[in-house]
Amino acid sequence: MDFTGIIASLFNTIAQATNDGGALNWLLMKFEAGGGFMWPILGSLALGLAFSFERLWTLTKSKTNTKKFIVNVKRALDDNGIESAKELCANTRGPVASVFYAGLLRADEGLEAAEKAIIAYGGIEMGFLERNMIWISTFITIAPMLGFTGTVQGMVEAFDSIKEAAQISPAVVADGISVALLTTLFGLVVAMILQVFYNYLISVIDRLVGDMEEASVELIDSLYEIEKK
Repeated sequence: MDFTGIIASLFNTIAQATNDGGALNWLLMKFEAGGGFMWPILGSLALGLAFSFERLWTLTKSKTNTKKFIVNVKRALDDNGIESAKELCANTRGPVASVFYAGLLRADEGLEAAEKAIIAYGGIEMGFLERNMIWISTFITIAPMLGFTGTVQGMVEAFDSIKEAAQISPAVVADGISVALLTTLFGLVVAMILQVFYNYLISVIDRLVGDMEEASVELIDSLYEIEKK
């Protein structure tokens, strides 16, 4: 079964589970009335949500108690040296631990080498955190554009109806214009839903990047203290 058939089957199943006057039945009716452009708009929502949930799951896994981790790394450095701190970083998930590990790997080459490694790997981790965000942004842009395109097509059909009827009557164009505007409505709703996810994910990424930068300064200071001894 193709993607269109799967979505149609899902909508029919959900609609059958509700009353005849239920919101889902109304939504299904309006979706069918909107015409062919409703399918790519729905596809934009499905794909946008898929990328959003993927990022949400990944970023959730990347979170860690940064302050506690920094304290543990400093204690490991003071008590057992760099190798102990490296082992702690290797056994801790998250971008902060990965950046720390990269810096500690180069610590024996000097403070400058460790700092360069931290900066370089911090950029890599930032790219990993932001991966697929461009696709969510793309679907936020595409959904209303598809809606506007569907509306323009519907308006053209409405004016064709006026031409065929040889008169300007509300009854002639009312249904056509109403249907045409449905694609814009659905496109804007999809964009708003995805925008909420996008903004939340950006805020999570910003917090993680801030934690990485703050933790990196702490690590450099700790390595500097060790080098002075």
